[in-house]
Amino acid sequence: MTARKFPLTSILAYAVLIIGAIAVLYPFVFMVSNSFKPGSELLNTRALFPQTFTLTGYTGVFEELNVLRLFRNSLLLAVPITILNTLLSALAGYAFAKIPFPGRNYVFGFMLTTMMIPAVLFLIPTYVLIYNIGWVGRFESLIVPSAVSVFNIFLCRQFMSGIPDELIEAARMDGAGEITIFLQVILPLARPALATVAILTFMGSWNDFFGPLLYLNQPQNWTLQLGLLQFRGTVPGENAQQIWALTTIITIPLVIVYFFMQEQFVKAFANVSLSK
Repeated sequence: MTARKFPLTSILAYAVLIIGAIAVLYPFVFMVSNSFKPGSELLNTRALFPQTFTLTGYTGVFEELNVLRLFRNSLLLAVPITILNTLLSALAGYAFAKIPFPGRNYVFGFMLTTMMIPAVLFLIPTYVLIYNIGWVGRFESLIVPSAVSVFNIFLCRQFMSGIPDELIEAARMDGAGEITIFLQVILPLARPALATVAILTFMGSWNDFFGPLLYLNQPQNWTLQLGLLQFRGTVPGENAQQIWALTTIITIPLVIVYFFMQEQFVKAFANVSLSK
């Protein structure tokens, strides 16, 4: 048997990938490990894995907070925002990519320029508008403004631009309308882009802290992120166990969502990069 030879470029590529994987996984392992450490160990030792295994952090979280209600509220925000944003981004992306209408490129260019405006400039006008409508303290104050994302529209448009026009023209010749083409031709082919939009939107909504802090002023509407705020203390290291435990609870759903949809995520960005 002959020894298998690996080119130097392959060795360097794998070395970089391994280092990158360690850099990504280490914070997650560190977080989960700390959630099982007692408070004294969190403050006095730097070991990665707990020397004394305890569930005190998790029991403290469930004793002091209604975690199920916080989890439900986070889902009530993240799921509608994800569905609406994905649907509207797909519709707008299809229109900009495949439907020729007057001023299409100018409108799309104008939308892209809005991405350069700092979001903080819209903070006060948006709050005044939401307040006048009467949505402060309600989930609509976060769901409706988050239903549209220019970046997600751009992502869908770039992906759908790579779909052959011949498929659409053939469907039109067969008598299919734009709605039928969108549902039966575009959506199945654009599944990687839609999955990517869904992942990014869900993660952004799930991790949003400032929005719920600003608009959801009733404790019964608080999300997991606001629940984490309740463990702040004036003493260094106070409630450290609960903070690490709740942070792990918040992070696990995101890891699960990305784990099952990562293949579509990679396909979408690969297609976008090739279509440029």
